[in-house]
Amino acid sequence: MKVMTFSVGITKPNLLFGLPFSCVRRITGFHYSVANKTFTCSSIAQPTANFDSGRVRRRKGGSSSLYIHPSLPEMRKDMLATRKKVYEFLISVGIVPDELDGLELPVTIEVMTERVEFLHNLGLTVEDINNYPLVLGCSVKKNMVPVLDYLGKLGVRKSTFTQFLRRYPQVLHASVVVDLVPVVKYLQGMDIRPEDIPRVLERYPEVLGFKLEGTMSTSVAYLVGVGVARREIGGVLTRYPEILGMRVGRIIKPFVEFLQNLGIPRLAIARLIEQRPYILGFGLDEKVKPNVESLEEFNVRRTSLPSIIAQYPDIIGIDLKPKLVNQRSLLNSVLDLDPEDFGRIVEKMPQVVSLSSEPMLKHVDFLKECEFSLQQMRQMIVGCPQLLALNIDIMKLSFDYFKVEMKRPMEDLVTFPAFFTYGLESTVKPRQKMVTKKGLKCSLAWMLNCSDEKFQQRMDYDTIDMEEMEMEPSFDMNSLMQPRSYDESGSDYEDSDDDID
Repeated sequence: MKVMTFSVGITKPNLLFGLPFSCVRRITGFHYSVANKTFTCSSIAQPTANFDSGRVRRRKGGSSSLYIHPSLPEMRKDMLATRKKVYEFLISVGIVPDELDGLELPVTIEVMTERVEFLHNLGLTVEDINNYPLVLGCSVKKNMVPVLDYLGKLGVRKSTFTQFLRRYPQVLHASVVVDLVPVVKYLQGMDIRPEDIPRVLERYPEVLGFKLEGTMSTSVAYLVGVGVARREIGGVLTRYPEILGMRVGRIIKPFVEFLQNLGIPRLAIARLIEQRPYILGFGLDEKVKPNVESLEEFNVRRTSLPSIIAQYPDIIGIDLKPKLVNQRSLLNSVLDLDPEDFGRIVEKMPQVVSLSSEPMLKHVDFLKECEFSLQQMRQMIVGCPQLLALNIDIMKLSFDYFKVEMKRPMEDLVTFPAFFTYGLESTVKPRQKMVTKKGLKCSLAWMLNCSDEKFQQRMDYDTIDMEEMEMEPSFDMNSLMQPRSYDESGSDYEDSDDDID
């Protein structure tokens, strides 16, 4: 076995590998032995090149050395000094930098100035920036410009950018490809037409921050499960995209169940949502329940609540009680209503709570001019509150025809005030001519309160069947639940509390 040994004329051989190359070159000699044979190698000490000596001298130099970097404390000190200058600039323009600690900011005042001026050019004020100061962490070129360019290409109007960013400034942090494009594709997949996407985003910019498989998907699935037609979903979301941010268990489901408990059929609720999706935004505890209580307080019967809400869904979302107080006081002053009368008026025409006082008074004056007594006017308006909202010029034409051509007693109008709600040329005159031709004597209700098909059948009667005498027209809840002309598939959504957040 051969044993190889090395020896060098230095105290610790292992230090050789830690020496600079210039020092290694200054070693004058060494010898080694292999199997008892000793070999000696010597070299003449070469003078160190100026390049090397220069490197050594630079190493001895100060902080300008190529090999010496600032220490961590020095770097931190420099960063704090730079951030202090940036903070001083922000404070000078009115921006409070308290929430910016820990946020990566520009290292120069010039770059921060660029960001602030860019935001100002978008219409954002110092107050807007203070409401969300983290927007100052967005780069103009890397963040702001790409996002705004993408929104512009979608069709979002530049005139809406200011309000858009006030509502959802976080969009400036988003990646167009990773964050925004998938949401837009999802909206299109919900049958929102491409030309409607800008409208949806302008109305509800927060949708750009939602997760695709989160609240958006569950809210849509629940509505389909309730009975909202799949083909209507795109229109519903276009008109009220806020639905996409509503939690089923906290907002939508309790709202639907409350209306059901009042007596509104589930399918009728679905139709109301299709027609007026914004009703889902009425706060259940803040508006809906208190308004229902107010209606009952003003002598509206609980059994009439489903019809009232179906006719005028807005009634459960407006500031109702003051309106009820004002309208009852006004009508009492001119009609001397009984306590229950106002409740009957609201039941038959809930929109009365939103009518202006001046038009209502003009309609009351018209009835006075027609020489109806106070008691007759009260009976007419309680029986047909629509008299307070009809076109007065058309009412005058109908009344003149009633007096001159029909020559009926005034009491007929008191008994059936809904006469004024029928079209004079389309309904009243044609039917009056046919009744006169047949020589029939009938009530206004028998003549008018039926469909054209039913009226033709009645014209074939020899006598008037009193059992077919119909009361004044009223709202039919079934009108909301008519079958659709297209088939609807079932919902994949399972109405389970475990799946509702």
